[in-house]
Amino acid sequence: MWVTADGRIRQELLANGRYDEARGGRESAYTGSYEVSGTRIEYVDDTGFTADGTFDGDVLHHGGYIFYRGSSNTYERNKEAWQ
Repeated sequence: MWVTADGRIRQELLANGRYDEARGGRESAYTGSYEVSGTRIEYVDDTGFTADGTFDGDVLHHGGYIFYRGSSNTYERNKEAWQ
């Protein structure tokens, strides 16, 4: 699970190459497939929209947002700083 520091956007990267993104109270706001190559991730949502991102350890830069691995110390530190 990848989460923005404010917890508003949550992105689950599933083992089968699919993702499910929740926004606020809207579960499955975006769904689609993804592929990881090195530190890059490429997304294709179910409507055909494409996007990409870059991993840097426990941080994912995607779509102008910074996501943190939900179970990481990096997330906990940034979550506390945001509040």
